[in-house]
Amino acid sequence: MTDLHATPRIAELSGTFSIGADLPVHRLGFGAMRIVGEGVWGPPRDRDEALAVLRRAIELGVNFIDTADSYGPQISEQLIREALYPYTDDLVIGTKAGFARTGPAQWHKLGRPEYLKQQVELSLRNLGLERIDLLQLHRIDPAVPLADQLGALVELREEGKIRHIGLSEVTVDELSAARAITPVASVQNQYAPSFRQSEDVLEQCERDGIAFLPWAPVGRGEMAGPDSPLAAMAAEHGITPVQLSLAWLLHRSPVMLPIPGTSRVAHLEENTAAAAVRLSEEETERISQFLGT
Repeated sequence: MTDLHATPRIAELSGTFSIGADLPVHRLGFGAMRIVGEGVWGPPRDRDEALAVLRRAIELGVNFIDTADSYGPQISEQLIREALYPYTDDLVIGTKAGFARTGPAQWHKLGRPEYLKQQVELSLRNLGLERIDLLQLHRIDPAVPLADQLGALVELREEGKIRHIGLSEVTVDELSAARAITPVASVQNQYAPSFRQSEDVLEQCERDGIAFLPWAPVGRGEMAGPDSPLAAMAAEHGITPVQLSLAWLLHRSPVMLPIPGTSRVAHLEENTAAAAVRLSEEETERISQFLGT
């Protein structure tokens, strides 16, 4: 296991990537979905622990936090402000808009321009920001023309309320269509060692220098337990399967920005220690081949 006390800002060891070519962040970030209640709804079960997780992430060198207006809803953003405001100069907060919430585990795509603008204004207020560094369209709403959805975000960028625009859960064709409307700084798709359906999107991001944020970066839990297919390989390094999964993501691509989330400080520290894990090219390929494509 990596000694966190010997390397207090261990996230720095994950390397650096510049989102939109002008926002340098350490590549191992933090996803703030799990700091709210069950079903991504309502307040956290342990508010003090949620605040402690956010503060500890910064202590560990994390300077990129991913959240969304729909986490809570609004509660994740409010907790980030409570825990971390005033923000350090190097902290980049990315948030998302494009879902309406009606209850626990209930998500409804909503990309009407007036709704997106309203939600961005709420995010600015909840986070205590004058400008959001990265605003990602949480989902493309098929009921609204893409040009209208992105057009609303472009208008907000021109007003100085958004710095960069990103997308979430898109295909290569959708990414290309969006880039015909506006520059795209990031893509956030589901991706993990055991879930690589977005390989073609990742490769497009690599070619064009677009940040790729894998959500559910250790899968749906199948990588974490004692029966993990990575258990034996992890034991060779003296680390956990989760740490090996995150290390593999960091080695998989220079544009990869894993954002593992948790509601517990101990789990955060375990995740962040993956930044110090070094894999050879042979080991990286071995994991890729072992888990398939």
